[in-house]
Amino acid sequence: MRDAGRSVVAFGAGEPDFPTPEHIVEAARRACGELPMQKYSPVGGLPALRAAIADKTVRDSGYRVDPSRVLVTNGGKQSVYQVFATLLDPGDEVIVPAPYWTTYPEAIGLAGGVQVPVTTDETTGYLAGVDRLEAARTPRTKALLFVSPSNPTGAVYPPEQVEAIGRWAAGHGLWVVTDEIYEHLVYGDATFRSIATAVPELDDRVVVVSGVAKSYAMTGWRVGWTIGPADFIEAASNLQSHLTSNVCNIAQAAAIAALRGDLTDVAAMRTVFDRRRRTMVRMLNEIPGVVCPEPHGAFYAYPSVKALLGREIRGHRPATSAELADLILAEAGVAVVPGEAFGTPGYVRLSYALSDELLVDGLTRLARLLAV
Repeated sequence: MRDAGRSVVAFGAGEPDFPTPEHIVEAARRACGELPMQKYSPVGGLPALRAAIADKTVRDSGYRVDPSRVLVTNGGKQSVYQVFATLLDPGDEVIVPAPYWTTYPEAIGLAGGVQVPVTTDETTGYLAGVDRLEAARTPRTKALLFVSPSNPTGAVYPPEQVEAIGRWAAGHGLWVVTDEIYEHLVYGDATFRSIATAVPELDDRVVVVSGVAKSYAMTGWRVGWTIGPADFIEAASNLQSHLTSNVCNIAQAAAIAALRGDLTDVAAMRTVFDRRRRTMVRMLNEIPGVVCPEPHGAFYAYPSVKALLGREIRGHRPATSAELADLILAEAGVAVVPGEAFGTPGYVRLSYALSDELLVDGLTRLARLLAV
């Protein structure tokens, strides 16, 4: 549509609209001229980066691990894939609170596992309690996938709920796979707490997935990591040795600079996201038929649009949120992601990782279209 000359405001991007901080880029430039960086390096990651990840983890979440328990991957997505490929046998079940990021069910399925969704909604702030998780547990349950802050909802579990869920998982001998890539992007009174720190007895059954993409505006650099028990990391490293070998050394050098630096750039980005977050939630909730709980983390809002389905809008009656998203794009030039992608039809996801001006423009278009 843009190529055809149409003005489109895209709320679909899952990446910061900020450039990578200059000191990180400069570290990559220097690395390009260093001969060792032009050669193969250890599959598990540069020793200096594994040490930086271990140090960053204890600094930011209080979870202390040896660098040997860190595996550097080509982004968080490869980490997710390898975690389930390493962990699951055919038929093993993984409890996954929904809405969920689109890659989770695919990675579980590719490993022969079975996703067991636990659906949450706006009435609970998209949080799944222990009672709901327990109702989904069966003799085939191998793991719980725990995500806080969440993509797509922005939900952040309170520390006491993180601990309760961790103790439930530990009590039933379950593995916990925790995706913490949005850990620094929390707002207001919300607090990030790692489930690995909250429940130390999970240590031999918890796997942490993260990366530099979101907090450091480095989505294109493709550096993620997995932290887990020593035997788990050894197995995942063996898989990676045949899958991709080492991550690009130049990107690893950039990641070292990111993690060894302070969090000044992260804090500045978070301040801007917080302002946009509040604007988006206010403007969405002013649209009749849209219900948007306040997100406390990441950079997404996930409003319910169920009241709009079946309503006549510009001569159309969308029956699903996917049809509504198509209509919004065609009629208003606004791109949103329908809830079908995240396992919960009747919702849409909007990212506020775009300029303040575009954000207001897009939401104004949306309000104009949906005001009936």
